[in-house]
Amino acid sequence: SQTFTKLHTMLFTRRCVQCLTAVRNRQVIRCCSAVQGEVRVRFAPSPTGFLHLGGLRTALYNYIFAKKYGGSFILRLEDTDQSRLVPGAAESIEDMLEWAAKQLVESNHAYYCFCSSQRLDLLKKEALRSGQTPRYDNRCRHLKAEQVQEKLAQGVPHVIRFRLEEGVEPFQDLIFGRNHHDVAQVEGDPVVIKADGFPTYHLANIVDDHYMRISHVLRGSEWLISTSKHLLMYRALGWQPPTFGHLPLLMNKDGSKLSKRQGDIFIQSYQRDGVLPEALLDITTNCGSGFNTNRIGRRIDELISEFNPAKITTHSALIDLEKLPEFNRIHLQHRIEDEEQCRLLIKDLQERIQQAFTTEIQDRDVLHEDYIRRMLHFRKGHISSPKELVSPAYSYLWVRPSISSQQVASITAEAHHIASLVLKLIAERGEELAVDRLNRDLKTLAKQTKATKYRELMKLLRLTLSGLQQGPSVAEMMVSLGPAEISHRFKKLVLLSETS
Repeated sequence: SQTFTKLHTMLFTRRCVQCLTAVRNRQVIRCCSAVQGEVRVRFAPSPTGFLHLGGLRTALYNYIFAKKYGGSFILRLEDTDQSRLVPGAAESIEDMLEWAAKQLVESNHAYYCFCSSQRLDLLKKEALRSGQTPRYDNRCRHLKAEQVQEKLAQGVPHVIRFRLEEGVEPFQDLIFGRNHHDVAQVEGDPVVIKADGFPTYHLANIVDDHYMRISHVLRGSEWLISTSKHLLMYRALGWQPPTFGHLPLLMNKDGSKLSKRQGDIFIQSYQRDGVLPEALLDITTNCGSGFNTNRIGRRIDELISEFNPAKITTHSALIDLEKLPEFNRIHLQHRIEDEEQCRLLIKDLQERIQQAFTTEIQDRDVLHEDYIRRMLHFRKGHISSPKELVSPAYSYLWVRPSISSQQVASITAEAHHIASLVLKLIAERGEELAVDRLNRDLKTLAKQTKATKYRELMKLLRLTLSGLQQGPSVAEMMVSLGPAEISHRFKKLVLLSETS
C-alpha cells in the first residue's frame, strides 16, 4: 500500500462498510497475554476535525501492530464521497444499532429515560453547588413497565440508557496490566441512544468493533476509565470483547498537554511547511516506547521490525518538536540517496524554482534534472527541507547575483587579476571539479596575489559566486555551479573591475 508516503494519505484508507454486514456470530481467538489468531485493528478518528499529532501516533501504533503480526489495519470514518457509497450500507448500520439497543432494553440491560433536559440541567447545577461530580440519578430505571408504555404511547421524548452494574470484573490491559474501574460508583447510567434516535459513541463504538471483527483496540489512555463501561456492554450483548491496550498520552517536552488550539500540532501544517511524513512518524515513535532500539532515522519497515508491544511503558511520551528539523534533515538525506525518491524531489524543486524566480532564472539549464540532482547531493545533510533551496540563502544556485563595482572595490584592488586567475584555473580543470582539489587550488591562488589576504580573497570569490557574505564553502559553491557558470560570473567580475 501507499501508507504513510504522503501526509494527506498518511493512513491506509481501507473502507470496510461491507464488514458491518458480516455474520454476527463469527468470532476471533483473542488472548490478553499474547497476540494470537487473526489480528484486526482500527483507527477511528472523527471526520469533524483535522488529524493532529496525537491521532497520528495512535494510527501509527495500530498500523505497526497490524503489520508486525500479519494483520489488517482499518481506517474507520464517515465517507461523504458518493462514488464510494455502498447501496444500503447506511440503512444497514442504522438497523444494527437499533437492533442492539432494543436487545439491551429487552434483556433489561437498558431502559427508556424520559427525563427532560431541564431536569438534567437542575441535577447538574445542584451537584456543582454541593461540590459533587454531576451524574444522572438513574431515576427512570425504576419506572414500571406500564409507566414506560404509557409515556411511549403519548410520544414523550426519550433516550435509552444503559444500566450500569456494580462490581465489574477487572480486565487485563496490554499496556497497563490488570485494571479496574467500578464505573457505577462514580457515573450515572449513560445514554446509548439519543432523543433524535442516533447512538452515542459508546454504543456505536462497540457495535462497529464487533461487526468489523476487531481483535485488538489500541487507543489513548484517556479511554482507559471507559473500558469497564464498554466491557459491560459487550457482556450484556453476549459478545466477546477485543483485547484492549491503552497508549500513554503524547505530551509536550515540558509535560504539558498537546492542545488542538495549537495550530502547529495539526498534520496539515507540517505538510505545508515541508516536513516529510517519515520524519513525523520517526519523531512520534522516538519520543515514546515499544521498540527494541531508540534512534533517529528509522523508516516504516524498520519501525515494524523493531516493534515490541511488551516494551510500551505507561508513562507519558514527551515529544520535543524543536528536534523535528533534525529528523527531517536525516530523512531528507535518505530520500536524496534513493534514486526514485530523488527524482520526485527534483520534480518538486523544478516547480518551486519556477514559482520563486519566475523572471530571474539565469537560464533554463538550472531546471535540468542533472543540475538539480547535483545541488541536492551537495547540500544533503545540511538542509532540513527542499524549500530551503529556494530561500534567499540559496538563490545564487538559480539566479545570477547582482553585485556592484563599489562592492568589488571595497574588498580589493586586485579583483581583475584574481578573476583572471580563477578563469585560468577553471579552464585548466575543465569539467573535473572536486571540493578538496579546489580548496588546495584556492590556497595556491592566494599566494599569487600580492596585496590581497586569503580572507579577503574568499570574500571576493563568495561575493562573485553568490552575492552573499555567508553560505557553503567557496569550493563547494564552485563545484555546485559548474565550470560554465563559474566562468560566466567571473567574466562579469572582470568587467566590473575594469570600470571600478
